[in-house]
Amino acid sequence: MTSLAASLAEKLHRIGAVRFGTFTLKDGRQSPFYIDLRVIISAPDVLRDVAHAMLERAASLRYDRIAGLPYAGLPIAVAMSLESGVPLIYPRKEAKDYGTARQIEGVHHAGERVLVVDDVITSGGAKIEAIAPLRQAGLIAEDVLVLVDRSADRGAALAPHGATLHSVVRVEDLLEPLRAAGRISDAELSAARAFLA
Repeated sequence: MTSLAASLAEKLHRIGAVRFGTFTLKDGRQSPFYIDLRVIISAPDVLRDVAHAMLERAASLRYDRIAGLPYAGLPIAVAMSLESGVPLIYPRKEAKDYGTARQIEGVHHAGERVLVVDDVITSGGAKIEAIAPLRQAGLIAEDVLVLVDRSADRGAALAPHGATLHSVVRVEDLLEPLRAAGRISDAELSAARAFLA
Protein backbone atom coordinates (compact mmCIF):
# COMPACT_ATOMS: atom_id res chain seq x y z
CA MET A 1 0.00 0.00 0.00
CA THR A 2 1.51 3.30 -1.05
CA SER A 3 1.05 6.56 0.78
CA LEU A 4 -0.48 7.97 -2.42
CA ALA A 5 -3.10 5.21 -2.49
CA ALA A 6 -3.88 5.73 1.19
CA SER A 7 -4.21 9.49 0.75
CA LEU A 8 -6.40 9.15 -2.35
CA ALA A 9 -8.55 6.49 -0.71
CA GLU A 10 -9.27 8.74 2.27
CA LYS A 11 -10.04 11.81 0.15
CA LEU A 12 -12.22 9.95 -2.36
CA HIS A 13 -14.16 8.22 0.41
CA ARG A 14 -14.61 11.51 2.31
CA ILE A 15 -16.25 13.22 -0.68
CA GLY A 16 -18.41 10.19 -1.58
CA ALA A 17 -16.47 9.19 -4.69
CA VAL A 18 -15.94 5.69 -3.24
CA ARG A 19 -19.04 4.31 -1.53
CA PHE A 20 -20.01 0.99 -0.03
CA GLY A 21 -23.45 -0.63 -0.05
CA THR A 22 -25.35 -2.35 -2.86
CA PHE A 23 -25.15 -0.80 -6.31
CA THR A 24 -26.38 -1.95 -9.71
CA LEU A 25 -23.69 -1.58 -12.34
CA LYS A 26 -24.20 -0.72 -16.01
CA ASP A 27 -23.89 -4.41 -16.95
CA GLY A 28 -26.61 -5.33 -14.41
CA ARG A 29 -24.33 -6.90 -11.80
CA GLN A 30 -24.73 -6.02 -8.12
CA SER A 31 -21.60 -4.48 -6.64
CA PRO A 32 -20.81 -3.97 -2.92
CA PHE A 33 -19.01 -0.69 -3.74
CA TYR A 34 -19.32 2.10 -6.26
CA ILE A 35 -16.77 4.52 -7.67
CA ASP A 36 -18.30 7.83 -8.77
CA LEU A 37 -15.44 10.19 -9.58
CA ARG A 38 -17.79 12.78 -11.08
CA VAL A 39 -18.21 14.25 -7.59
CA ILE A 40 -14.62 15.50 -7.46
CA ILE A 41 -15.68 18.61 -9.39
CA SER A 42 -17.36 19.75 -6.17
CA ALA A 43 -14.16 19.31 -4.14
CA PRO A 44 -11.51 21.59 -5.71
CA ASP A 45 -8.81 20.48 -3.26
CA VAL A 46 -9.32 16.84 -4.21
CA LEU A 47 -9.50 17.70 -7.93
CA ARG A 48 -6.15 19.51 -7.62
CA ASP A 49 -4.61 16.54 -5.82
CA VAL A 50 -5.95 14.19 -8.49
CA ALA A 51 -4.47 16.37 -11.25
CA HIS A 52 -1.07 16.31 -9.50
CA ALA A 53 -1.21 12.51 -9.10
CA MET A 54 -2.18 12.09 -12.76
CA LEU A 55 0.63 14.38 -13.95
CA GLU A 56 3.12 12.56 -11.76
CA ARG A 57 2.01 9.23 -13.26
CA ALA A 58 2.33 10.70 -16.78
CA ALA A 59 5.81 12.13 -16.15
CA SER A 60 7.54 9.40 -18.17
CA LEU A 61 5.14 9.70 -21.11
CA ARG A 62 5.57 11.98 -24.12
CA TYR A 63 2.55 13.99 -25.27
CA ASP A 64 1.73 17.30 -26.92
CA ARG A 65 -1.91 17.58 -25.85
CA ILE A 66 -4.17 16.19 -23.16
CA ALA A 67 -7.35 14.63 -24.55
CA GLY A 68 -9.98 14.56 -21.81
CA LEU A 69 -12.91 12.19 -22.24
CA PRO A 70 -16.41 13.54 -21.57
CA TYR A 71 -17.83 13.57 -19.11
CA ALA A 72 -15.99 12.47 -15.98
CA GLY A 73 -12.52 12.65 -17.52
CA LEU A 74 -12.90 16.18 -18.80
CA PRO A 75 -12.67 18.07 -15.46
CA ILE A 76 -9.61 16.03 -14.53
CA ALA A 77 -8.03 16.84 -17.89
CA VAL A 78 -8.82 20.55 -17.47
CA ALA A 79 -7.14 20.54 -14.04
CA MET A 80 -4.12 18.74 -15.50
CA SER A 81 -3.90 21.26 -18.33
CA LEU A 82 -4.06 24.19 -15.93
CA GLU A 83 -1.38 22.68 -13.68
CA SER A 84 0.97 21.64 -16.50
CA GLY A 85 0.37 24.22 -19.22
CA VAL A 86 -0.19 21.39 -21.74
CA PRO A 87 -3.03 22.27 -24.16
CA LEU A 88 -6.34 20.45 -23.84
CA ILE A 89 -8.62 18.94 -26.47
CA TYR A 90 -11.56 16.60 -26.20
CA PRO A 91 -13.38 14.23 -28.55
CA ARG A 92 -17.11 14.85 -28.61
CA LYS A 93 -19.45 12.00 -27.78
CA GLU A 94 -21.38 12.95 -30.91
CA ALA A 95 -20.21 15.13 -33.79
CA LYS A 96 -21.89 18.50 -34.04
CA ASP A 97 -24.38 18.67 -36.90
CA TYR A 98 -24.20 22.46 -37.07
CA GLY A 99 -21.57 25.19 -37.17
CA THR A 100 -18.13 23.66 -37.58
CA ALA A 101 -19.44 20.06 -37.22
CA ARG A 102 -16.34 19.28 -35.17
CA GLN A 103 -15.70 15.84 -33.75
CA ILE A 104 -12.83 17.15 -31.62
CA GLU A 105 -12.92 20.42 -29.68
CA GLY A 106 -9.75 22.46 -29.26
CA VAL A 107 -6.77 23.22 -31.46
CA HIS A 108 -4.80 20.20 -32.63
CA HIS A 109 -2.55 19.20 -35.53
CA ALA A 110 -2.02 15.87 -37.27
CA GLY A 111 1.05 14.07 -35.97
CA GLU A 112 0.75 15.35 -32.40
CA ARG A 113 0.79 12.84 -29.56
CA VAL A 114 -2.15 12.98 -27.17
CA LEU A 115 -2.54 11.60 -23.69
CA VAL A 116 -6.08 10.25 -23.37
CA VAL A 117 -7.38 10.99 -19.86
CA ASP A 118 -10.39 9.55 -18.06
CA ASP A 119 -11.47 8.91 -14.49
CA VAL A 120 -11.79 5.13 -14.38
CA ILE A 121 -11.56 2.08 -16.63
CA THR A 122 -13.72 -1.01 -16.36
CA SER A 123 -13.91 -2.74 -19.77
CA GLY A 124 -12.03 -0.27 -21.95
CA GLY A 125 -14.84 0.08 -24.49
CA ALA A 126 -15.36 3.81 -23.95
CA LYS A 127 -11.62 4.44 -24.31
CA ILE A 128 -11.46 2.52 -27.59
CA GLU A 129 -14.44 4.49 -28.95
CA ALA A 130 -12.86 7.81 -27.93
CA ILE A 131 -9.50 7.01 -29.52
CA ALA A 132 -11.06 6.46 -32.97
CA PRO A 133 -11.90 10.10 -33.82
CA LEU A 134 -8.55 11.25 -32.43
CA ARG A 135 -6.73 8.91 -34.77
CA GLN A 136 -9.02 9.83 -37.67
CA ALA A 137 -7.83 13.41 -37.16
CA GLY A 138 -4.22 12.24 -37.54
CA LEU A 139 -3.37 12.37 -33.84
CA ILE A 140 -1.22 9.72 -32.20
CA ALA A 141 -3.31 8.27 -29.36
CA GLU A 142 -1.41 5.40 -27.77
CA ASP A 143 -1.43 6.20 -24.05
CA VAL A 144 -4.54 6.13 -21.86
CA LEU A 145 -4.28 7.46 -18.31
CA VAL A 146 -6.94 6.89 -15.65
CA LEU A 147 -7.10 7.64 -11.97
CA VAL A 148 -8.60 4.28 -10.97
CA ASP A 149 -8.19 0.96 -12.77
CA ARG A 150 -11.07 -1.35 -11.92
CA SER A 151 -10.66 -3.52 -15.02
CA ALA A 152 -10.30 -7.25 -14.66
CA ASP A 153 -7.65 -7.44 -17.38
CA ARG A 154 -5.47 -4.47 -16.30
CA GLY A 155 -6.16 -2.74 -19.61
CA ALA A 156 -5.27 -5.68 -21.84
CA ALA A 157 -8.39 -4.96 -23.93
CA LEU A 158 -6.68 -1.78 -25.17
CA ALA A 159 -3.61 -3.58 -26.55
CA PRO A 160 -5.25 -4.93 -29.75
CA HIS A 161 -6.19 -1.31 -30.49
CA GLY A 162 -2.61 -0.09 -30.13
CA ALA A 163 -3.12 1.59 -26.77
CA THR A 164 -1.47 1.15 -23.37
CA LEU A 165 -3.18 1.72 -20.03
CA HIS A 166 -1.53 3.75 -17.28
CA SER A 167 -3.28 4.19 -13.94
CA VAL A 168 -2.59 6.00 -10.70
CA VAL A 169 -4.15 3.30 -8.52
CA ARG A 170 -5.99 0.02 -8.89
CA VAL A 171 -9.31 -0.26 -7.11
CA GLU A 172 -7.81 -2.89 -4.79
CA ASP A 173 -5.26 -0.31 -3.63
CA LEU A 174 -8.07 1.85 -2.23
CA LEU A 175 -9.65 -0.86 -0.07
CA GLU A 176 -7.01 -1.73 2.55
CA PRO A 177 -6.26 1.91 3.48
CA LEU A 178 -9.97 2.50 4.08
CA ARG A 179 -10.15 -0.55 6.36
CA ALA A 180 -6.94 0.46 8.18
CA ALA A 181 -8.41 3.93 8.78
CA GLY A 182 -11.63 2.42 10.15
CA ARG A 183 -13.74 3.86 7.35
CA ILE A 184 -15.08 0.49 6.22
CA SER A 185 -15.73 -2.74 8.07
CA ASP A 186 -14.07 -6.13 7.66
CA ALA A 187 -17.32 -7.33 6.06
CA GLU A 188 -17.29 -4.49 3.51
CA LEU A 189 -13.64 -5.18 2.69
CA SER A 190 -14.30 -8.90 2.28
CA ALA A 191 -17.36 -8.29 0.09
CA ALA A 192 -15.41 -5.88 -2.16
CA ARG A 193 -12.51 -8.32 -2.47
CA ALA A 194 -14.85 -11.19 -3.29
CA PHE A 195 -16.58 -9.12 -5.94
CA LEU A 196 -13.26 -8.18 -7.55
CA ALA A 197 -12.06 -11.79 -7.49
